[in-house]
Amino acid sequence: MPLARGFRALLCAFAQIFLQQRPGFGLAVLLALLIGAPELLGDALLGALAGNLVAQRRGYAQADIDAGLYGYNGALIGLLLSLKLDWAPLLPLLVVTLAGLSSLLLRPWLHAARTQQWLPAYTLPFVLCGWALPWLAGLLAMPSAPASAPALLAEQGWLAAIEATLRGLGQVIFLDHPLAGLCLLLGLMLCNRRSAVWALGAAALPVVLALMNEQPLESAFAGLLGYSPVLAAIALAQTYRRPWAPLAGLLLSLALQPGFAALGLAPLTMPFILACWLVVASTQLLRRAALESAPLSRRLP
Repeated sequence: MPLARGFRALLCAFAQIFLQQRPGFGLAVLLALLIGAPELLGDALLGALAGNLVAQRRGYAQADIDAGLYGYNGALIGLLLSLKLDWAPLLPLLVVTLAGLSSLLLRPWLHAARTQQWLPAYTLPFVLCGWALPWLAGLLAMPSAPASAPALLAEQGWLAAIEATLRGLGQVIFLDHPLAGLCLLLGLMLCNRRSAVWALGAAALPVVLALMNEQPLESAFAGLLGYSPVLAAIALAQTYRRPWAPLAGLLLSLALQPGFAALGLAPLTMPFILACWLVVASTQLLRRAALESAPLSRRLP
């Protein structure tokens, strides 16, 4: 792969975390990481590069590699491993292995989605690898990094809600720095204004609900309840022009999050995936039912 083409594919991989394809937005994601958590950047780059290189070596469609489709799960895996595990000589190898595995998992799913109308994979390879991480870390005797405390807020009022909303955007890539969230919002606004508006509304919703209910929900103000609604709103706003679909997706993703705590699973981005699957599958069923109930004359070409 030529160097310039590979660098562009790498930037697109970071843009694809937010379901975008422009390398300029990929630069905004990298800048946000530099602002919010520069220590995570190396493993994120390694994961994205490994995902792309495995796809290249396996002979997957070059257009998909160029679009970043085989790199974004690897980037998220690199971020997660760097966040959850202390550095050890095995850490880069584990990032490369799981990022490469994410490409191997994604390829058949992409093919089935295009030929058999499967639901989109989104970040499912990342979620599966993330759920396997505690077992792998124990198997390899890799030390876990100490959990970072959520950002402390002097007052949970409307001014603090602005910072919390920006954190909801940043938490898509594990950042709780408001400036990092602002960088992502500005980049998204330049890349896709409609997606930016939906992302901002989705990030703000958990915070507004916490304020209206007068409940000091630390998770809402740390942005931890906002990232799945952000992704669901972006994904469905790009697929459906009517507002009901992204609105339903972000509400569903927010409602699904507590269930994972009850199951003892880290939610990661699974609420976003399930919410989008429910909306897409419901839409497909409604269209099929409408087509079957239509008069025969309308079904004939």
